[in-house]
This record gives sequence, C-alpha cells and structure tokens, in this order.
Amino acid sequence: MLIDEVTMTIKAGNGGNGAVHFIRNARTDRGGPDGGNGGNGGDIYFEGIDDIAVLRNFRFKKHVEAEAGVNGGRQNLYGRNGEDLFVKVPFGTIITETETGKRYTITRIVPRILLAKGGKGGRGNNEFKTATLQAPKFAEKGQPGQEKIVHLELKLIADIGLVGLPNAGKSSLLHAITNANPKIANYPFTTLEPNLGVMIVSHIEPTAKEFGKHLILADIPGLIEGASTGKGLGIKFLRHIERTKVLLHCIACDNDDLLKTYEVVRKELGQYNKTLLDKQEIILLTKTDLLDKKKLENKKKLFKGKQIFSVSIYDPQSLVDLQTNLKNLFLTSSNS
Repeated sequence: MLIDEVTMTIKAGNGGNGAVHFIRNARTDRGGPDGGNGGNGGDIYFEGIDDIAVLRNFRFKKHVEAEAGVNGGRQNLYGRNGEDLFVKVPFGTIITETETGKRYTITRIVPRILLAKGGKGGRGNNEFKTATLQAPKFAEKGQPGQEKIVHLELKLIADIGLVGLPNAGKSSLLHAITNANPKIANYPFTTLEPNLGVMIVSHIEPTAKEFGKHLILADIPGLIEGASTGKGLGIKFLRHIERTKVLLHCIACDNDDLLKTYEVVRKELGQYNKTLLDKQEIILLTKTDLLDKKKLENKKKLFKGKQIFSVSIYDPQSLVDLQTNLKNLFLTSSNS
C-alpha cells in the first residue's frame, strides 16, 4: 500500500550540558575550573531518494529524534556533538510545518533540506573564569533542539503521466517501454498505486544529454466517472498528475465510444484541478492489434486537431515508434 501522506513530529538533539569541575590531583589540591563544554545536538535533514514507497516507514512511527550532544567533562573535555539525522523521503515530497505553514519541496535540484536545528552545547565553568571570578561554581545547560510537527505529502515528479480509464492498457505499456514491473491483469483497478518507469533516451538520441538521459513515466491508477468526488479510487492519486509535464491519455481501441471515454477523464481532471486541462496532452490509442488499419485510421479521425499516437504491446515496431516520438517531443521542447 502506497503511503503518500504522513504527519509526524521531529525533534532535533538537545545540546549537552557544560560541566562544573575543578582541578584536583596529586599536585593540585585546590586548582581552578576545568569543566568542558557540552556538544551540540544533532540536526534533522530531509533527503530525497528514488523510492516512492519509503513513506510507509512512518506509517506507525510518528516521532523521530536526532541524537543529543554529550555533556562536557573534566580536564576541559568537550562533549561529542550529536549525530545528524537524515530522514529519507521520495523526490516530490512537499513538507509543511504545521505551526508556521512554511513549505519545502524535495526535488533533484534541492535534494536535501535542514528542517530542525540541534541545540547548542552549554559552556563549562572554565568558560566563565575571569580575573574577579576565578572559581565559578556554575555552568551552562545545553539548549533544546528545535521540535516541529510536519506534514508530508507526496506528489510524484514525472515527465509523462499516463492517465485513462481502468483497463486502458497503461500498466502493460509502462512495462513494455520502461524498466517498471507493475501488476497487470484484465480487471479494473489492477493498479492500486502509482508506478514509475524510466525510459532511457541517450542510447537512441545522443543530443538528449542536453536535457537529461532518461524520461520518467508515471502510471496513475485508473480513473472513473466521479473520481474527483471520491468514487472508485477517488482523488487519492489525482494529486500525482499535477506535477507531470505531459499527460499521455490512454484510450483502448476496443472501447465502444472513444470520445465519451476521453471526455469522462477530462471532466474528472478539470473538476479536481482546472490547470490540469492546460497541460500538454497526447492521445494514445492502445490495443491497436484489435483493429485493422482502416478502422484504426477512422478512430484517429475522431480526435481531429489533437496530437495522437497509437500502440500495441504486441507490435514491437509501434512501441519503438512511440518511444521515438516521446523522446523527440522532449528533445524539441528542451531546445525551444
């Protein structure tokens, strides 16, 4: 089960206390202060990784805390600083501080963010020695580390989002053109959580290095009429479409009314977020092996004025053509 929302408490490490101590040894009976400083508490960072399922680690673990600084010791020994804590989250995670409303986004450009600062270690009594106060009998306590309640929300970052009604062939297509291995079966809602796949670009088009060596595709679970109001899988995964650059609208050729199918999905996207309707869109007719060439051309004419591709997972050449078209699309957009 994909966990894409979590509320948790984070606590940076407290600073260690400064020590109160005086030199006492065989040579010195009543020496001066030698209490050392406490170490600083560990900071808490959030760091992005390529694992959309990693938030499930916090399904039951709602509190994380960095290590505290060690107290100072005698002979002016400083306490060790607490180790920093790195909380792993998927790229595309939006972090909101519940008290201030301040928001951060973990991306490949900004893969690591400091969220909670550890407390500063307290000073030992040696630090308070002066010409008029040569034997201070006090030290400073370490400062507490920052504590915050944060809300994490995952919104997938992908170049291409595959959308469409259940059984439109999205999962099979993702498996065929990327390295993904989604669950595939001939019944609705086989895909119960988004799947990501990577399509290599550079081995076919060397100039792809100008914008990146791969394209990331996201298979969004099948929508149905009323999804924007909670029907079917509801709006649980609609948020993941928001951050894709291009929508690849998959429509199975064996559908009785292609235009109606197209409009159902468009309606749900618009009711969830109207800006989704402004995204670049490609119509992809799937399962073309079920039609002869003439019928396929007639189906394509229904979408006059739209950018349209067709594919069958049983036709290797159509898969190659689709990959080439998608790569060229992004190469063109990156150079414009």
